[in-house]
Amino acid sequence: MATAAVPQRIAELDRRLVAAVKGVKLLAALSWPASAQEAFLAGWHGKNPQLPKVAYPQSDFSRTREELESVYLAADAGHPLGDYLRRSAQSWRIATELLDAAGTPGVAAHSINLFGRPNDRLPGGTVSTLDAARHFIELADELGGELAAHEADYCIPADVLQQELQQRLDAFFGAGVVRVETDPDLIAKAAAGARRIRLRSATCFSEYDKSQLLEHEAFVHSLTALNGRAQPNLGSFATNSPRITATQEGLATFAELMSGSIDIGRMKRISLRILAIDKALAGADFIDVFRFFLESGQTEADGFASAARVFRGAPLTGGSAFTKDAVYLHGLLSVHTFFRWALKNKKLQWCRNLFAGKMALHDVIALAPWFESGYIAAPTYLPPWMQRSNGLAGALAFSLFANKIRLDRVEAEDLVLGI
Repeated sequence: MATAAVPQRIAELDRRLVAAVKGVKLLAALSWPASAQEAFLAGWHGKNPQLPKVAYPQSDFSRTREELESVYLAADAGHPLGDYLRRSAQSWRIATELLDAAGTPGVAAHSINLFGRPNDRLPGGTVSTLDAARHFIELADELGGELAAHEADYCIPADVLQQELQQRLDAFFGAGVVRVETDPDLIAKAAAGARRIRLRSATCFSEYDKSQLLEHEAFVHSLTALNGRAQPNLGSFATNSPRITATQEGLATFAELMSGSIDIGRMKRISLRILAIDKALAGADFIDVFRFFLESGQTEADGFASAARVFRGAPLTGGSAFTKDAVYLHGLLSVHTFFRWALKNKKLQWCRNLFAGKMALHDVIALAPWFESGYIAAPTYLPPWMQRSNGLAGALAFSLFANKIRLDRVEAEDLVLGI
């Protein structure tokens, strides 16, 4: 479809959308201060644990919702670009409702509306995200003792990792384009924006952590934000609309997989969060969930950070949860399926287009004609593993065929005789 056929009105509506959501910072508004961890662990060590006391900013996004509703109604639902704007506006509206409800049980319904829940069915199958999480935890526990003996027993201090990552990013993006900083107030191990990646201070990082941060945070989250900022017509491609979360986190985790950066411990951590969300929705309180992470092998600091992720914005007494972490496995499997489908249907260009900004899988398919016309710009940056198209195609081609082999029908003798 020719660029001239695209209504100029789309670009104007997109600018209005971006302006309307400028003050909507979902994760930042729900983040916990480091002091909450210190106070909780002090009580835990004193055998008198108390639920953390967390206050959230009082917000009123009614005017934002009015503007989002105006954009939604003005966009043509029958036009793929108009449909994209309507989906985005609706997603942002739900996010504002979630923030207005922060600290109340109403958060759970809004969160489930945005991110789903652990028992949602996976694409193309009959199993759920929860089933996948249990599978990876069981496998990790079975392999844990065998693999632990082969792991290096050392860690990388945060300030050393900061310097190493900064050198890599300067070489890739250009000097100073993306800054790496340490942050004493960060509870999560890392957080990424378009031009800044923060690392939690006073924390040890493994070699796997280093590779995962590079591939996940820098070469997906920061990279897609920078590519989105370079878009000539759709500035919303640079924004973290909640509707793109599953694809964005799935793509980032898929990047770890394709670059050889993911390890079974990482898969277990992701999976444990999904089980924890399910427990919280079923009534477990913050202390119950924290204890669950400890019993699963996490340190007190990591266990607190993991439990805090589950209860962001939600009451700590149980029955409610912030379900964002349920998207990691669901997103990973969806993105993996999409890449395999794209190879089979000779659409690998669509995989490259996925890095042109912050998009959902639906968008990269529905908006393909506007990539072809140039209305949507091709990505400026691509991750190193994505630049090696032949290697990517080889891995996907093998995966397509190997998945036809049913392991439940294979015996050890078959493997020996087959050599």
